[in-house]
Amino acid sequence: MTCEMRRSMCGLPCELKGLDLAAPTAEEMGFDKESFREGMLSVTVLGASGDLAKKETFPALLDLYAHKYLPPQVAFVGYARSKQDSAAFREWLRPWLLKSFAGQMKTCQDALDSFLERLIYFEGQYDSAEDFARLAETLKAEEEKYKTSSMPKPDVTNRVFYFAIPPFAFLSAAKSIQESARSSTGFTRLIVEKPFGSDLASAKKLASDLSALCKEEELFRMDHFLGYEICQNILYLRFSNAFIEPLMNNQHVASVRISLKEDFGTTGRGGYFTHYGIIRDVIQNHLLQMLTLVAMEKPSNVGGDIRDAKVAVLNAMLDIDPEEVVLGQFTAANGNPGFLEDDSIAEKDREEAKYCSTFAQLVVRINNDRWRGVPFIIRAGKGLDESKCEARIQFKASYADEKVFGEGSSCARNELVLRVSPDEAVYYKLNVKSPGMSHKLVTSELDLSYKTRYEGVYSPLAYTRLILNGIRGKAESFVRTDELLRSWTVFTPLLEKIEGGKKNVIPYKFGSRGPEEADEMLSKLNYQYTAGSYTWKKPSS
Repeated sequence: MTCEMRRSMCGLPCELKGLDLAAPTAEEMGFDKESFREGMLSVTVLGASGDLAKKETFPALLDLYAHKYLPPQVAFVGYARSKQDSAAFREWLRPWLLKSFAGQMKTCQDALDSFLERLIYFEGQYDSAEDFARLAETLKAEEEKYKTSSMPKPDVTNRVFYFAIPPFAFLSAAKSIQESARSSTGFTRLIVEKPFGSDLASAKKLASDLSALCKEEELFRMDHFLGYEICQNILYLRFSNAFIEPLMNNQHVASVRISLKEDFGTTGRGGYFTHYGIIRDVIQNHLLQMLTLVAMEKPSNVGGDIRDAKVAVLNAMLDIDPEEVVLGQFTAANGNPGFLEDDSIAEKDREEAKYCSTFAQLVVRINNDRWRGVPFIIRAGKGLDESKCEARIQFKASYADEKVFGEGSSCARNELVLRVSPDEAVYYKLNVKSPGMSHKLVTSELDLSYKTRYEGVYSPLAYTRLILNGIRGKAESFVRTDELLRSWTVFTPLLEKIEGGKKNVIPYKFGSRGPEEADEMLSKLNYQYTAGSYTWKKPSS
């Protein structure tokens, strides 16, 4: 997923500029006495000069530092291969911090100079134990700089390494850290960004190689969707509301649709996308994570851990039927180039690119007592008519009694909609009497729009939440090894059956809804699309 997409999903509100938001303190959230705050703490960002680091990782660290969620005795290091000194690196990074979500808040603006003073740059290779040995000496010097006698545990040093680097560099960097830069007195934690393999075999090898270097509790595989506000709220919505959880089963739910639509293409990423495609890019990971949260049992019923409950859902999934899959690729339209016109696709990959899917719709079926018979429809695509990410739980239709509602009346299906972006919202579509003199049934909603209901409330972005959880050692929002391997066990057989031209990739115009065949399939999957009859109104601030 591109940084552009992440920003579109976070819905960065420009009106935050210079404002102080109501952020709770570490004490109020109850982690002010945790071990990571008692000793020295250093955070090293590998790939510090890259796109992800400047747009996501360092802004998140600034946010955490400015709001005092990190201990005062914290040091930051940017590690990369490019040649530059700390002063040049800080000068390069400053404008990216100022234009970030964190940079819009006065608290972060006031802390910016202090944050940058604590940030140094270190030049090194990712596969060099010698460079990481030099890094260890630098970390020791930086950690000593901020040590104070008032610290609860001045002799303990904790180290966190954030991997904003390509997957091919994961193992060499992890090996070098383990050999040369681990903390000898506190914890060492590695936060690793996806992708975690491209199929089951590569995921198994990566998992095996990493497990030989570090323990599972030291490794935090990040899927940033798990840090989005709505995704973190799914469990609270389901298990704390008496009227929702009893309805979440095959007795009441007709179908579930989870979708991620993007109104931009792959410009500049066509080469990457040719080898990965939309299923590997966002469905096997991001949208599957959303599905498991929507479908999981209460964690206490399956062992107590959220990740146990997610794995139980994955284990109950049947093989995905290729006949229930629609693939597409956007073509030039509305002034936008088609996928095959992307200059970043190498000439040698042109033939492979013809079969690359920029759109996919597929059906996941869960073989357990709760969900047996309910289709979970996952849809994702680029170059579509809008950008939107949401989950829709569509309930079975109610009987429209003509004695109550009049002749010819019908009840539209209720839907619980969890909108991740844009404009975070949870709303429930329901039927009501048309206002005024009419007695006609119309669809309206019970609406929780975050922008209006929680105006002025500090709600950090996904990276801020997840990096803090990683530093704290809270693993519930990260992907465990068995969860990762099971997800690839579900998707690898499907990919082997449909890739490389084995299933037709249908062209669709840039700016459309995608292949018409995808919409046509919805009715066969017990999903009713109500185009034109009802539109959720974007809240006005």
